[in-house]
Amino acid sequence: MSLAQPEKNSRRSGKAVCALLLATSVFALLRPAQPYAQVAELRGEVSESAILDDQQRKTRQLSMASAQDQTAQVGTTTQSNPPAPTYQPASPGAGLDDDTSPATGSIFDPPETTDDPFADTPAPVPRRRPSSARQRAADQDETEAAEKKNAATTLATTDDTDTAETDQDATNRRAVTIDSADRQELDPGAERAEAIEGRDERTEDDPFAATGIKLGSFLIRPTLEQGLTASSNADSSSEGKPALLSETTLRFNAISDWRENSAVIDGYGTFLKTISGDEIQEARGRVEGTLNVDLDNDLRAIAKLGYEAAPESASSPVVIEGTVEQPVRQTINGSVAVEKDAGKMRFALTGAVARDIYGDAELSMGGSLSQKERDSTLYTATLRTGYEISPAIAPFTEVEVGRRVYDLRVDPNGFERSSTRLGVRAGAELDLVEKLAGEFSAGWLREAIDDDQLPAISGPTVNADLKWSPERGTTIGLTGQTTVEGTTTAGQSGDILYSGRLTGEREIRANLTGNAALGVDWRDYIGSDGHDLTLSAEAGLTWWLNRYTGLTTRARTEKQTSNLEGRDYTAHSIFVGVTLQR
Repeated sequence: MSLAQPEKNSRRSGKAVCALLLATSVFALLRPAQPYAQVAELRGEVSESAILDDQQRKTRQLSMASAQDQTAQVGTTTQSNPPAPTYQPASPGAGLDDDTSPATGSIFDPPETTDDPFADTPAPVPRRRPSSARQRAADQDETEAAEKKNAATTLATTDDTDTAETDQDATNRRAVTIDSADRQELDPGAERAEAIEGRDERTEDDPFAATGIKLGSFLIRPTLEQGLTASSNADSSSEGKPALLSETTLRFNAISDWRENSAVIDGYGTFLKTISGDEIQEARGRVEGTLNVDLDNDLRAIAKLGYEAAPESASSPVVIEGTVEQPVRQTINGSVAVEKDAGKMRFALTGAVARDIYGDAELSMGGSLSQKERDSTLYTATLRTGYEISPAIAPFTEVEVGRRVYDLRVDPNGFERSSTRLGVRAGAELDLVEKLAGEFSAGWLREAIDDDQLPAISGPTVNADLKWSPERGTTIGLTGQTTVEGTTTAGQSGDILYSGRLTGEREIRANLTGNAALGVDWRDYIGSDGHDLTLSAEAGLTWWLNRYTGLTTRARTEKQTSNLEGRDYTAHSIFVGVTLQR
């Protein structure tokens, strides 16, 4: 076989392959291609159903975008561009059923009606039921869109409801009257503030109380009382005569405003001068200060200092015959107390000094009589131990020791008047807040005189200082005191004086105050059966014209009876005047 034969065969095979490929291509071109073109929507005819489905899809997308914008804009004051209006068919038959579903988009879709400014009415589109797969997809999309729209609507409705409930009361909204809007309460923040001049001032507990004067760290409240006193017994003596007196009284109270410690100063001064009748001219007064200081280790220190000057009472146990007027007695007293609470136990140690100075007596026959033999100083120390049963009551016991020293060791009658003092007491402290406060005690007191010729002065003691307020504006006070009075009368040791006062003060009206007092004094002479009984009663009214000025009147009666000759007397008096306070 020659070499030309294989080449010929190879050429024939190539020609056969080319012929086969050419036939296959022709067959492929002759096959119908319309379905593929419509599925890919790249060319050829576009169905009306696809156009309608695409329009509905875009309409739902615009609705969903509008709902999302409304949700994002709740509670803000600005709003973005309004959403595009929802597509509305021109005729009732142009709409789709509720179960229509969106179709796949196409680049050949016609522009929407809202985008064409020259389109008056969209062209009607025939109705067509989509396939089952598209139906399910459409249902899911519509469900999601409805949930988002409902959420936005609910949020907006809730916000509006909360605002309405805040602005209006929870009343029946159907019960609306013509003036219901005017009766609605305004928001407190929107109400117009009242002018400063028109605001109501805060109500005061006592609108007629003294305002006081600020002086450094003290607040001082002075009171001046000026008036006339008509008395049936001007000097309260057994031979007293009536008189019309001018009476002037100055009182003051000063309280510190310190942060921790405190100080209080009280004082008064009274001056009497006869206008007509029995000649009387006397002055009396007292000033006392109290200082409270907190020390370390729960210790408290209380210091007191006082001074008093007043004519000796005509009922004094020492009577000097033939005097023009009663001699002046001066008293200086001071004390220092240290208190400590240890659990429910209470301890207090007090040291006190009292100095009595008697002035010379002016005699009606001329000259004066010295009373230096009566001058004395009393030193005492008192230890108190108490136990707090409750915050309202704390019983206590006291032991007192002291020494009374006379300036003259031996008086003109040859007696040594100095004495040693010893006393015991038991009582209770009360603290019922504003209702009842104070203390009371009872015990025994004895002063043994250095001179054996004179008997010791001894007897029971009663002391009290209580304040009771049964109701607001009413205060009842009870005070009691036991005092040992010395004497320079030959053969006598002295006496024990028991004094008691029951006082009451009532705020009848804001500008009308009433007060009353009952008093009893019992003097028991040691070494004899002599005694004095003094009863007194007083009532008064003060009508405040304003905070600084008031009209005052009071009436007083006093009667003393004694089994000793020449000591009985009766005195009645009435006072009318003006009270000024600051």
